[in-house]
Amino acid sequence: MTYNETIDYLYSRLPVFHRIGPKALKPGLTNTLRLCEALGNPQHQFRSIHVAGTNGKGSTSHMLASIYGEAGYRVGLYTSPHLRSFTERIRINGQPIPEAEVVAFVQQTRSLVDAIEPSFFELTVAMAFSYFAREKVDVAIIEVGLGGRLDSTNVITPLLSVITNIGYDHMDLLGDTLPQIAAEKAGIIKPGVPVVIGEYTPETHPVFESTAALNHAPIVFAADRFRCIDRGIRDERRQVEVQHILEDGIELNSLDRVELDLLGLYQLQNLPALFETVKLVQTILPCPAPAVVNGLSRVVANTGLQGRFQTIRTSPRIILDTAHNAPGIRALFETVAAIPHTHLRIVIGMVADKNAQLVIDELPKQATYYLCKADSPRSMPVTQLNSIFAANELITNVFNNVNQALLGAIYESKSTELLIVTGSNFVISEVNLTI
Repeated sequence: MTYNETIDYLYSRLPVFHRIGPKALKPGLTNTLRLCEALGNPQHQFRSIHVAGTNGKGSTSHMLASIYGEAGYRVGLYTSPHLRSFTERIRINGQPIPEAEVVAFVQQTRSLVDAIEPSFFELTVAMAFSYFAREKVDVAIIEVGLGGRLDSTNVITPLLSVITNIGYDHMDLLGDTLPQIAAEKAGIIKPGVPVVIGEYTPETHPVFESTAALNHAPIVFAADRFRCIDRGIRDERRQVEVQHILEDGIELNSLDRVELDLLGLYQLQNLPALFETVKLVQTILPCPAPAVVNGLSRVVANTGLQGRFQTIRTSPRIILDTAHNAPGIRALFETVAAIPHTHLRIVIGMVADKNAQLVIDELPKQATYYLCKADSPRSMPVTQLNSIFAANELITNVFNNVNQALLGAIYESKSTELLIVTGSNFVISEVNLTI
């Protein structure tokens, strides 16, 4: 098969979550374990860091990969979903897995697919682990797909586990309370393996503590160790003051100031867990301060990350962000509020299997909305989305696809206005970057 034929085969032969939603999930880790065993258990052949969380796990994974790449390591990075090309999911030092490798792996495993009947995600995880083992990476940063306890990536035994935060998302699968969701995310905590918690609440703190205690896993609440203070944007880099919190006061450490090429204000909530992670594995993966500083300022160039407060045009300014749940949308528009603009225009589409009202409750009321439907079976029909927006008395325009909506917003915009494209990964993936 050619590469395109191979991708078509994967989509047609295997259930794909990002296309059909929860129906694609295969309960338990059995399929992944069977795949990995047939491939020689590659998940045990490289060091790894496991990253879970409702929001921020993708950005944190990319930042860690950038930092360790700057430190001279050969770094694998597994994330999901992809935006434009399947190969984005599996990278080594920022370079996507070659298409020929994808073709070869699928040809090699077709009999396994017939025997095991895995999901698309399960096979993709096995592909990543096999590739990282064969390429002898020094460390792989592995992002959880959904939840944690039953996620296919949870067959690794990492150097360290990271949980960025807990919020309301995928409640039909993970639970409808924060403690229930936290318990699923805490499922990545392994016996004796340290775990770093980024953000926590009074409801989630005891869940993490009890799970770590049951597993005799050292636990650190990073927000109690580091404080990150925004110092504004200069030369398209967010300036951040970093304070290391000690029991007897605050001490400025060697990273007293860093610059981020990821401009979203919400990245400041991701940094404490990142700094604590680097600190805890320092004896195994030595990483000097300059590598951390350089890595944080070059995440996009080093890893290819897209869709995190990404500017694609300056007049009017157009920003893409993959925020797709209530906490993510809230964090996005906290950053937007700090950017000067005379009016806000928002291109948005959503998936049908999420609670749209929770997202709409976080949207600014004084904005003009351009509603669209991405080309995915999971996307909410634009007529349904418009009914919900109308019920909330928001000003809307309706379009057949993402780029028509964006062109409509651009046509009505002045150079002093701000355009945001958001709502789902599918919407961002379809944006014409040269529009």
